Amino acid sequence: MDFTWMAWTMPTTIFFVVIFGLILSMAVWEYLSPGGNPRTGILRFETTRGDRL
Repeated sequence: MDFTWMAWTMPTTIFFVVIFGLILSMAVWEYLSPGGNPRTGILRFETTRGDRL
């Protein structure tokens, strides 16, 4: 595939790799340690860990 039209520079590539890595690590974290216990925050509504992230 030819990605030259997308202007993939090194900073752009690093940005998307970091975002993908963070999403992947949050998915693994949730799988290993489910955070389903809702907590009540400052605005008085319940949120789970996925809502807060």
